[in-house]
Amino acid sequence: MRKLVFFLGGAGAGKTTLAKELAKRSRTALFDMDTLLRPAAEAIMTQAGLDPNDRDSEHYKSRCRHLGYRLTMDAALENVELGNDAFVVGPFTRETEAPDWLASELSRIGASLSDVEVKVIFVCLPDDSHYRARILQRGSMLDAWKLDNWEAFSKSLVPRAIRWPLPESSILYFDNSGELTVEKLELAERFIG
Repeated sequence: MRKLVFFLGGAGAGKTTLAKELAKRSRTALFDMDTLLRPAAEAIMTQAGLDPNDRDSEHYKSRCRHLGYRLTMDAALENVELGNDAFVVGPFTRETEAPDWLASELSRIGASLSDVEVKVIFVCLPDDSHYRARILQRGSMLDAWKLDNWEAFSKSLVPRAIRWPLPESSILYFDNSGELTVEKLELAERFIG
């Protein structure tokens, strides 16, 4: 059965790092929303006279957010339709709140949960201070808004319930504090199956 694995979580949790390492080990197609959207987001924000590095403000969300999810899911679903497994990386905050979102996405390729195995790895850290340290450590221009608006932004970092109709065994809350060890990778690989 084809697999569609989502790597979700807040900024700095390490969802992209984890997904890339697992994709390399399994030779699975990887679709990272940040990578797919970046050129379009920079152009859209620049044309609007806004900061091209902004990835968090309401200005960004109103202009680019939907496009980012559409680009990412279209690319991933195309691969699943071809019979390939796909790893998808992104926050998916609103999407995980909508129970029907996943079925609607799969229906775009004539698929359903009965013929695509969906797993969710929610990558998280113990608390705000861990997220802030990781974000500071990576030193990305894309994180300026997050750091300048930490009080508001940090509210998005809490682990949340996934409202998609998946069995509990298909959702893993993955504590990514500390180093990404072989043991942690093997745990995630076993979960993915």
